[in-house]
Amino acid sequence: MQELSLYILDIVQNSISAGASRIEISVDEDTAADTLAIEISDNGCGMTEEQLKRVSDPFYTTRTTRRVGMGIPLFRLAAEQSGGSLEISSEPGKGTRVSARFVRSHVNRLPLGDVCGTLTALIRLNPNLDFCYMQSLDGRSFSIDTSELRRILGDVPLDNPDVMSWIAGYFNEQSELLSGETDQTI
Repeated sequence: MQELSLYILDIVQNSISAGASRIEISVDEDTAADTLAIEISDNGCGMTEEQLKRVSDPFYTTRTTRRVGMGIPLFRLAAEQSGGSLEISSEPGKGTRVSARFVRSHVNRLPLGDVCGTLTALIRLNPNLDFCYMQSLDGRSFSIDTSELRRILGDVPLDNPDVMSWIAGYFNEQSELLSGETDQTI
């Protein structure tokens, strides 16, 4: 995978497969500390202690459609190759948290990539699930929570083309404001 947003997609797909109804994704960049942190947590079925020990083994997967599971091992490798780390915590019946840390300026750190495209695809394909996304840069942040959008929209589904267009526009606008690509402030 050539960008971190694809790892986010893979981990979120694992959460969906684990029966999660709410998935929280955060991306936190701190230029002074030279860190980039990505955290994905869910309320899925969680993993046993034994599953947690084996989750980084590429030849272990709970999927029946294939015999290998490369997402977590490759995500761990991407973090470690950029001077960072990856931690996973999980509890059966409560969910799982995957936390990756990267040295932001490291030459081997993959670019964040198209997080907007990843998030909008996840919402469009899973309109009945709740996604909460938060992105921060040096203490400034924005977030989007589909449970809040669903409450505001009432009977209008999240996968409605106009709603999806608004979500993508909001996400892109806030990302630009956060990165300072415009003259406005958040």
